Amino acid sequence: MRKMPLTVASAAFFLLIVGATDIQSLGQQTARYKVGMTQRKFVPREPYNWRGAKTHALVTMIWYPAEAPAQEQPQWIGSPASPFASAGKAASDAKLAASPAKFPLIVLSHGTGASAPMMAWLGTALAAHGYIAAAVNHPGNNALESYTPQGFGLWWERAHDLSTLIDQMLADPMFASRIDSKRIGAAGFSLGGYTMIEIAGGITQPSLLTDFCKSKAADGMCVPPAEFPDLNTKLEAVVKSDHEVQTSFQHASDSYRDARVRAVFAIAPALGPAFKPESLAKISIPVEIVAGDADTVVPVASSAKFLALKIPHSKLLLLPGVGHYTFLATCGPQGKQSRADLCTDAAGIDRDQVHDQTAQGAVSFFADHLK
Repeated sequence: MRKMPLTVASAAFFLLIVGATDIQSLGQQTARYKVGMTQRKFVPREPYNWRGAKTHALVTMIWYPAEAPAQEQPQWIGSPASPFASAGKAASDAKLAASPAKFPLIVLSHGTGASAPMMAWLGTALAAHGYIAAAVNHPGNNALESYTPQGFGLWWERAHDLSTLIDQMLADPMFASRIDSKRIGAAGFSLGGYTMIEIAGGITQPSLLTDFCKSKAADGMCVPPAEFPDLNTKLEAVVKSDHEVQTSFQHASDSYRDARVRAVFAIAPALGPAFKPESLAKISIPVEIVAGDADTVVPVASSAKFLALKIPHSKLLLLPGVGHYTFLATCGPQGKQSRADLCTDAAGIDRDQVHDQTAQGAVSFFADHLK
């Protein structure tokens, strides 16, 4: 099947629908590096809005180009004997590749209730092609500790996590001197995709989402997340009682644009209706959006397509038959048994193949825009 550009009402974006043959043929770029992996617990200056999380640190997974002798090993989320999901292949704490002198940095944002390791399929691919990729666990919204209503409900705080992560990476003893601070990008999935639009300059207005979800246009995005089914009730309670939450809401419609981020890659971005359209029209950096046209969790009409129509010169890639959770890490035995809803793809959809195509698309995108 050939690529098919479609005529749309607005010239603001370029839309491709990609079929099975294209998924196999896009981005056949050869990896140049072994992949190293390390972890950090970055502790930013207080005060910091930890969103009710017990861990007062930004727990971060970092994938990076490693020296040639590094021995990559399979990495897992959960017990290696019966893992929840794969975290790719990497060499733990391997030496950073000696050349070039500096590498571009990509900061990564996971989806609702997930975690940094779930972004390994993208982080390892970026590292293999010469990028340092750092994925942060968003406080109160990651699977490595108890969820909090603040973590799920104060979405706009996520961009601050990424800006803080950039600060920390540029000060880290191992990476500071090896990062090209003029070549920084960002990528994220689902609520992490929302975070991409936010850090690019999109401005949130929570009441817009409320109005959307009360309208006839309401869709799957208006359903509380499976990880937090009573979110609305608990969020209302903390809004009434927690001064920090009240203060955060007062700043929900601030701009969280980080000028150091020069390009963003958004995968199945959520919360399209929460953005002020006029703010989207002012985004001036390159934006690429990838989503599945069979996504019922975050339907493309209200988010991916809406965002692409409003953001000047953005590009939207739709994958036929691909659902929302196909962009999660490939599940292992424990994941398939305990969370079939996250681990089961439609007939004919190969999750690893979709990951490969999406990752190669990200590599090409950042190669074009972080020169």
